[in-house]
Order: sequence, then structure tokens, then C-alpha cells
Amino acid sequence: MDLKLKTISPEGIDAALSKAEVYRFLNEPEEAESICQDVLAVEPNHQLALRVLGLSITDQFKGDASDRYSQAESAFEQLTEEYERLYYLGLLHERRAKAQLEAGRPPHTVTVLLEAAMRNYEEAERVRPTGNDDAILRWNRCARILQSRIESDWHREVEIEMGE
Repeated sequence: MDLKLKTISPEGIDAALSKAEVYRFLNEPEEAESICQDVLAVEPNHQLALRVLGLSITDQFKGDASDRYSQAESAFEQLTEEYERLYYLGLLHERRAKAQLEAGRPPHTVTVLLEAAMRNYEEAERVRPTGNDDAILRWNRCARILQSRIESDWHREVEIEMGE
């Protein structure tokens, strides 16, 4: 059997991307990722396809070495609008940090990722469209994660390491 991938029509791109977003909402990121790859095969710089591809990959993060961080980063780096690029790179760092926390990594080891996300969000905030507070909302969430971990888990890790 010939397993050569078939090409979708340019006219089918919008419908395909609508399906990709539905698959993400249904927690089926692999299906969404596949659709985005099909769209990008036809239109390599399609901005929505790149964004949904990056998000679909981050939806699959488990907090271990199998996470395809560089692939998601590559998709987001290709976003041409500065705000979108900065915002989604921040989201990439944030999701990577959360996945690592859920995988049981010590909170103090993911602080650098949350701080990187916050820097991206601050840069995005400077160039955001009027009335778009998404970067501020994400920055605040990262700050709250750091606040909660600094006072509880992070200090507990330090105490354990010091033998207390």
C-alpha cells in the first residue's frame, strides 16, 4: 500500500483549520497537529496553522524529554506579527513549566521557565493591540504560580536539601 500523504486543496484550508481547533477543544491534539501539517504542506507560512500547530504540540507536553519544545518554538517563531510571536512564546514557556511541575519536578527548577514566560508577556504587553489584556492575564497567572510555590513547595525543597 502506498503511504504517500495526500494533499488537501487550498479551498479546504479554512474548513480544515476549523476542524483542528475542534480537535484541540476535544483534547485530541495529535489530530489537530496532523491537520495543521496538512495545511502547512499547502501554505507553509499560514499564520493560523502555525499558531494551532504550536498550541497542539504544547497540549501534548508531559514534562519530560519527549516534549517537542523546539518544534513548538519553531512554529511560534514563524508568526509574523510581533505581538503574537511574543505572546505565544510566553505561552510555550508557561506550558512547559506547568507540565514539568505536574510531572513532579521540584518547583525551583522551573522558575526560570516561568520567568522567561513573564518576560515574553511583558514584551507582548508593550506591543499589544488596544484592549487586548491577554498578556497581562498570563503574566499574572505565572506570578501567582511563583507566589504559591515560593511560599510552600520551594522552601520545603530547600529545607529537605539542608537536612531539616
